[in-house]
Amino acid sequence: MFSYFLKRLIAAIPVALSVTIICFLLVQIAPGDPLSLVLPSDATQEQIDVARAHYGLDKPLVVQYILWLGNVLVGDFGTSIASGRPVLSEITNALVYSIQLAALASFISVIFGVFLGLIAGYKVGSWVDKVVSSIAIAGVSIPHYWLGIVLVVIFSAELNLLPAMGAARGDTPEIQDILMHMILPVFTLSAMPIGIIARSVRSLAAETLGKDFIVSLISRGLSDFTIFIHVFKNIAPTTLAVIGVQVGYLMAGSILVETVFAWPGTGTLLSQAILQRDLPVLQGTIMVLALIFVGLNLLVDILQPLFDPRIKRL
Repeated sequence: MFSYFLKRLIAAIPVALSVTIICFLLVQIAPGDPLSLVLPSDATQEQIDVARAHYGLDKPLVVQYILWLGNVLVGDFGTSIASGRPVLSEITNALVYSIQLAALASFISVIFGVFLGLIAGYKVGSWVDKVVSSIAIAGVSIPHYWLGIVLVVIFSAELNLLPAMGAARGDTPEIQDILMHMILPVFTLSAMPIGIIARSVRSLAAETLGKDFIVSLISRGLSDFTIFIHVFKNIAPTTLAVIGVQVGYLMAGSILVETVFAWPGTGTLLSQAILQRDLPVLQGTIMVLALIFVGLNLLVDILQPLFDPRIKRL
């Protein structure tokens, strides 16, 4: 098991390094001048040169990347051009809110996705299967931002039941207030993962139930629960991989959903950094989110052998 873990960890290192390179280059080639935020419109060439030197923008891209990566490895993500605050501090503050939202959305997505998928897989062709499939297709097809706007109109503007935007703030916000602010964005975020997980589990369960060894177990008179355990063990590795990808997307944040609900997470931080072309914040936030995604997929790779020992031999 340790050797398998070590192999997966070593394989993740070049992926993580590639992520840092791509994030750095994508931000650099974006149009616009980030110094326009801190310099007056009539700035002299000398002022521009001083500002570029201060932020390290006067050096070749390769040198900029090496210096930036070296600083990141010691926890220095630079300073925000727009606010003047440390980038790591801004990312940390936003990440706390995004993790709260994504953790609850992930829990709901996994529970409902697996439950609905198993029901549909056991009742293929029935009205239950059709209802679950319709829900899954709707969840996958409806755009997040549109669903969020509709929910705000219904539950906030019309019924006045839930807050339309923002998060519960203060030194000691009440649990009820926190949950009330989270209901709409969590439901919006979890709609698509529920659909994807449900469809995947439904397909895997239906396929497994039709295999010869399951038919043999049924003919031997084993209980429904015992057969379910065998089905679950066989679909678990693939299901875990699907869940890992979906949870990774949720943990990486959603710019559109957080923007619709004015949720102060990494999605909102990213959208503001894009509009302001705040390169240090853009680079740091994108890299942190991408590495979270890589880390979650590494965790899935490590957990899969627990369900299917054959994976250790790959």
